[in-house]
Formats: sequence, structure tokens, C-alpha cells
Amino acid sequence: QVQLVESGGDSVQPGGSLKLSCVYSGFTFRDVGCMGWYRQAPGKEREEVGVIYLGNGRPYYDGDATAGRFTISRDNNKNTIYLEINNLKPDDSARYYCTRCSNGCAVAQCFNPTNWGQGTQVTVSS
Repeated sequence: QVQLVESGGDSVQPGGSLKLSCVYSGFTFRDVGCMGWYRQAPGKEREEVGVIYLGNGRPYYDGDATAGRFTISRDNNKNTIYLEINNLKPDDSARYYCTRCSNGCAVAQCFNPTNWGQGTQVTVSS
């Protein structure tokens, strides 16, 4: 059974940093080409942060939303992908989710995100 467990969220002040983790099970990097990070703030739609290709570790980011402050990485030996956020802004406050891109990816697009974890909350405030 596929499972995704996000962790690492916290309540921090602006300018801080966090590194989120997503541990997955039920598949390996050989089964799924890429995975994605998403976030959702109250009253807003879930938006894609970016994706990572598990084979070569290359990340792609969706638009200007993160302005270069986000870094996605993976450790296939640990069945884990990461999202590091630097210089956190209040607008980064959201619940962050990882997912399988079940139909693969095209550059930064995650096709058919299928499984979701419970997410991890990031709150940025003074």
C-alpha cells in the first residue's frame, strides 16, 4: 500500500528556514519517475511548488511562486524527498504535501498526482 508521510513543518519567524521531508513506501524510485511538492493555504486551491525526477535528482519549480528560495532534493536510499525553504515569508504559510506523479512529469508539471500524505504545516509569522 502506498503511503506518504510529510514532516518538518513548524511555526517560524520570517527569514527563517525549514527542511521538510516526505518518506514514501509502497513503491521505489524505479517505479515512479517523479514526485511533487504542493502547498495549500486556507481558502486557496492547492498549488504545485515543484517536482523532482527521482532517477537523476533534477528538480523543477512551478513559476515564480518560490522566487528561488525553495530547493527540492531526494535520497532514493532513504525513500525520501525533501523541500528546503529559505528566507521564509508569511505567504509561505500553508500545509505542504508530497505526492506521486502517477503519469509522470513534463518539466515542472506533475501529471495525475495520486497519493497524498496528511501534510505538514508551515506557519510563518512574527
